[in-house]
Amino acid sequence: MITVPIEASRRYEVRIGRGLLGQSGAAIRAATRAETAVIVAGENVWPLYGARVTASLHDAGLRVLSFVIAPGEASKTLDTYGRLLRFLSENRLTRTDVLVALGGGVAGDLTGFAAATYQRGMDFVQLPTTLLAMVDSSVGGKTAVNLETGKNQVGAFWQPALVLCDPDTLKTLPEAEYRCGSAEVLKYGVLGNARFFGELAAKPIREQEEHVIETCVSMKRDIVAEDEFDRGRRQLLNLGHSFGHAVEACSGFTVLHGQAVAIGMALMARAAEAKGYCSAETRERIVGVLGQYGLPTETDYPLEALASAMGTDKKLTGSTMHLVVPREIGVCEILAVSSREIPDWLRAGGVK
Repeated sequence: MITVPIEASRRYEVRIGRGLLGQSGAAIRAATRAETAVIVAGENVWPLYGARVTASLHDAGLRVLSFVIAPGEASKTLDTYGRLLRFLSENRLTRTDVLVALGGGVAGDLTGFAAATYQRGMDFVQLPTTLLAMVDSSVGGKTAVNLETGKNQVGAFWQPALVLCDPDTLKTLPEAEYRCGSAEVLKYGVLGNARFFGELAAKPIREQEEHVIETCVSMKRDIVAEDEFDRGRRQLLNLGHSFGHAVEACSGFTVLHGQAVAIGMALMARAAEAKGYCSAETRERIVGVLGQYGLPTETDYPLEALASAMGTDKKLTGSTMHLVVPREIGVCEILAVSSREIPDWLRAGGVK
């Protein structure tokens, strides 16, 4: 087992190892004061792992309840959040109990936001079952739900008590979802680790899962320790996300998050080259490795629609958007751009 300690407003561990899901009860019992655990999981994940986690929690002496949600972004809403809070209240959960997010980023974001706000804060534990959640969304304490006007518009910073990453769960992950996680993995190489980028280009993620998860989590740990509340360096983690979130919004969230991030990175690489921030070689390497992993690098959504969607992005500060721009593989910078310049950046990225 690999353990990555996280130093933030709360100290906790990210543990990486095969078989950890079946040992989750004892680990959660040791990390919290809970007497009751509520497992929050998607309808697609619950049949695969719900019984195993429930049994482990029961064996550790916990009362166990479950709250199963529809899969996908359609569940990351104020309505689902409200139903979850009512469920906790009706079942007399207290601040010393624990919520357990079992699944991908949607389950984690929703569960974390409920934990941050129910009775002014309770523990939650992340049991990510997707590559994307393991390498990115389960770590760092960002929790949120969406509004009709944009993604992650309502949320809180709330660190988990524990994160358990069991790579065995990736065996049941649909190929499209695995590729989505690959986009976030590649992001880490581009933004701050040229050696890692080279490893990913030379050897498939499937053949080095534990190493990949540990590397991404360790990189995110260092960034979060410096800027937990996303006011400076942590914004580097938004590489590909400003354009990507706009693609998601224009698609009505039918384009998966990782696919949108891949498109966003490719658009940004092209724009960065066109505007003189990076070389043609850097752009070619970024777009090329995305294609190598079977990820999309183009969008047909029109410039006007994407620019409008970016107008509600939470990364806007007044009329300024902070874009993450690659200089070379492993080196990116945060560039403050007027919202009036966004159409030009999209156009430079190849959007029509």
